[in-house]
Amino acid sequence: MKIRSLALAPVFALAFALPAMAEKISLNELSNYLNGLSTMNGKFTQVNNDGSISTGQIYIQRPGRVRFEYNNDKQLVLASGGQVAVFDSKSNNGPQQYPLSETPLSIILAQNVNLGRANMVTGHSEQKNSTVVTAQDPAHPEYGNIQMVFTAGPTELRQWVVTDNAGEKTTVILGEMAKGARFPASTFSINDEVARRK
Repeated sequence: MKIRSLALAPVFALAFALPAMAEKISLNELSNYLNGLSTMNGKFTQVNNDGSISTGQIYIQRPGRVRFEYNNDKQLVLASGGQVAVFDSKSNNGPQQYPLSETPLSIILAQNVNLGRANMVTGHSEQKNSTVVTAQDPAHPEYGNIQMVFTAGPTELRQWVVTDNAGEKTTVILGEMAKGARFPASTFSINDEVARRK
């Protein structure tokens, strides 16, 4: 009995010395996490399709609202009222606008996130102690997809990669996020931003 215990001791020591492989977080738990988010804000880094890098501040208010403030210039992206508005330093005639529903970011901002919906999730795996989920609008896969990266303990959204309908990828890496803050209504008002820039 003693010999057997001694023989197994190095095996147990090795097992405990190795880092534990993280299990992937279930789609139900991830849906609950996203639905439980009301507001969050913090710094972000964006890697654009051409390899250029932008940084700034992000404000999210679910459902349906997000604000990307970029550090480098007057560029700003707002989502509110079902629309996405893209402002830049040349936006003298107002922002470019398109429906939020036509961008995969709408999946995170939806009133009710249900990653278990048929044909929504096209990938769900564990990679480097993170859970990676690729999702699309089941009714309109042609709009592109969003690949979200979550860590566990507690569950946190760390980054996403949006692949648009042209196949171009935009990666957003989130810094430390503050949750539960209250934002003035003007934070997400496209009309207020248009008036401010005149």
